Amino acid sequence: MIQKGFYRNILRLSLPAAFQALMSLLVVMVDNLMVSRLDSQGFNLAAVSQSNSITNFVNAALMGMAAGSVVLISQYWGKRDTKRIKPICATVLSLCFGFAAFMALFLHLFPSLVLNLVISKNETSITELALDYLPILSLSYLPLAITASVIAILKGVEVVRVTLFATIVSLFTNIGFNYVLIFGKLGLPALGVRGAAIATVLARLIEAGVVCYYLLRVQKTIPLKARDFLSHRGWAWTDYIRFGLPVGLTDAQWALIGMLKMVIIGQLGRIMINAVAVSDMLLNLGTLFTFALAGGAAVVVGKAVGAKDYDYVRSISKRIQLMFLFIGIIMATLVFFIRNPFISLYGLEDNIASQASLMVAVTAFTLLGTTYHASCFVGINRGAGDSRFVMMVDMICGWLIVLPAAFLSAFVLKLPYQWVYFSTRIDQSFKWIIAFLRLRGDKWIHNVTRGDTP
Repeated sequence: MIQKGFYRNILRLSLPAAFQALMSLLVVMVDNLMVSRLDSQGFNLAAVSQSNSITNFVNAALMGMAAGSVVLISQYWGKRDTKRIKPICATVLSLCFGFAAFMALFLHLFPSLVLNLVISKNETSITELALDYLPILSLSYLPLAITASVIAILKGVEVVRVTLFATIVSLFTNIGFNYVLIFGKLGLPALGVRGAAIATVLARLIEAGVVCYYLLRVQKTIPLKARDFLSHRGWAWTDYIRFGLPVGLTDAQWALIGMLKMVIIGQLGRIMINAVAVSDMLLNLGTLFTFALAGGAAVVVGKAVGAKDYDYVRSISKRIQLMFLFIGIIMATLVFFIRNPFISLYGLEDNIASQASLMVAVTAFTLLGTTYHASCFVGINRGAGDSRFVMMVDMICGWLIVLPAAFLSAFVLKLPYQWVYFSTRIDQSFKWIIAFLRLRGDKWIHNVTRGDTP
């Protein structure tokens, strides 16, 4: 029996995250649009987009590690065991910040080494611009680690309002700083791509300040003080590594695969790099609500599992799958029909714009599979503690199917660009079948909470 307000509860948990995802994507899109106006040939856009393939890996890893804490926090919240939640908070913040600090330091010390992986050595102009952009941008990883951790902690106890405030502040500060620093307004010099990087760092710092203030001074659902994040417990690390870390590893390894796909794309030249940057942006817009909604579903499922209401878990699982199927149909159709007006916003050369249009046309239908398996893997399975299975599926699909298919299509078969691009998303055409079959039995339900004695 579906509880009254089920859909309202999922939307309440999801809409702030969807809004956050939209604002974050708009920040990137505004960056790209402003940078693309610096030259119609796309050198600046290519430098930013290829650098962001590295940043996307870091961001996805941070978001994944933070989301891993939701698996534990939401289930403890379901049994109202707040004492065990605090050590989990300390664990996830330490892990995220440590990873962010390591990546920022590495990119400061060896930027050329990393950029030569994702940009062809023949594209020296693009590489030079990227060297101005990436080392500065990497400083934004530190405040992002804090923001991601805090938002995940609060989401696990069904506090989501701060997400709206933080993302609105981040969006407008980033746009403002971008305009001033990229083009040189208010008496400041025009910094181009360096200005875009500085703007992102400043916006992330302000965003982190907003969420920390809200966590420590405003919200009362789970009383936390700064010293609580220094209080570590061995059992919290053990449980996070067992049940939460697979979520982070899943997102991190998938983001690594995404970066390796960009390594392949980066060897195909400026036209392919720019067409992919625009196509990816539109397809990401088509899935941002999906993943936010799946994150909300994970909290609802996790809370029910923590309360040991397993019949209800099975019931809502079916409702969630059906809901996402309809969303997938709508989003795939919408992306297909708006592709040309969207691409025209970038003001790129006709050959780049037409190539991007072809890419979106042949891959729009994959949003159906993406939306459905997101409802299962990101929502139902994660919330039910089945994150290790999800990690294994993503590893097999990514390393044994997607990357070999992309390599073969690009360098062996030398297919047209749109089919190379399709090969980078080929798993989205069949992964939904695996998700559907996994949820037929009960193997996906795992109560990961401990007993009442700390």
